[in-house]
Amino acid sequence: MSGFDENPFGEPTINDPFSDPAVKRATASAPAAGGIEDYNPFADPAVQGNAQVRGAANPPIYGGVGATQQPATLQPTNQEIPPPVYARNPQQTISPTSGTTLSPSAEQRAEEEWKARREEEMRSSYYRRNNWPPLPEKCCFQPCFYQDIDVDIHTDFQKIVRQLYYLWMFHGLVLLLNVVGGFVLMFTYNNFTTFGLSLLYLILFTPFSFVCWFRPAYKAFRSDSSINFMAFFFVFFFQLIVTGIQAIGIPGSGTCGLIMAITTFDSTGKGTFVGILLLLITICYGIAVGGDLLLLTKIHRIYRTSTASMSKAQQEFTTTFLRNEHVQNAAGNVAASAVRAQMANSTQPRY
Repeated sequence: MSGFDENPFGEPTINDPFSDPAVKRATASAPAAGGIEDYNPFADPAVQGNAQVRGAANPPIYGGVGATQQPATLQPTNQEIPPPVYARNPQQTISPTSGTTLSPSAEQRAEEEWKARREEEMRSSYYRRNNWPPLPEKCCFQPCFYQDIDVDIHTDFQKIVRQLYYLWMFHGLVLLLNVVGGFVLMFTYNNFTTFGLSLLYLILFTPFSFVCWFRPAYKAFRSDSSINFMAFFFVFFFQLIVTGIQAIGIPGSGTCGLIMAITTFDSTGKGTFVGILLLLITICYGIAVGGDLLLLTKIHRIYRTSTASMSKAQQEFTTTFLRNEHVQNAAGNVAASAVRAQMANSTQPRY
């Protein structure tokens, strides 16, 4: 009865793909516990029958059937990982020594602002009106110089130029105090000489010191001029010596210095007051001497580190002297006179 179906009344099994013995063996060997999710009809039946659910307790086996279970490892490679690329700010720069990005310092920003301000000032007006001394517009006198430290002087030297300008103003204040001391001596001891000379010193030394040593220093730092540096050192050294002599206060010299302060002290209260006033003036003279010495040392140190020199000063002097309009006119007149005299001598008859 093996050649007939078990159910003679059922549908015929002719051309039934599931009646194939191979399909029946495959379906019979499918694991019952794993479910349809773990069944792979394209896998080897022998392997499929031994398949188990993979997980933490049963990790997968690498290398085929029968291979030992080993953890997966990554082989080291010699290829270097490229560094990450970061977006750099356009204002940042790369240091050539360390290769790190550096932001511009405050000094660089100040120098850039100074250059922009100076270019704008030069571009706005070709002719700059004089603004020093600051006088009202209705005054009969007009300013004689143009002075703007923030525009003309480089940012590295603006501080020392301002200090020099404040020192000049302090010298003028000391000379004014000297006039006050001379005025007190005139009413107290009938000393008219000190008052007259102190007033003369105030009128002469204040503008002359500005023209003779501050303006040369200002122009020297403005254009790195060697000849102006030389003029400043020459005049400012004598300023230092003169201020030291004024601090001593030689009687009859017109200054209220140390000796004059000592001689005015007496037993009366009036002399004590005058002596204290003159002693304060002497201290101011001493401060001025200390400021002169300090700034002279600083500016000389800057001069030695700059490109200024004696030979450059001589070249600047020659160039400036020859470019002077009055010198050119005088030289032209001398040359014309020499030519006329030579022509006159050549036209005279010779015997």
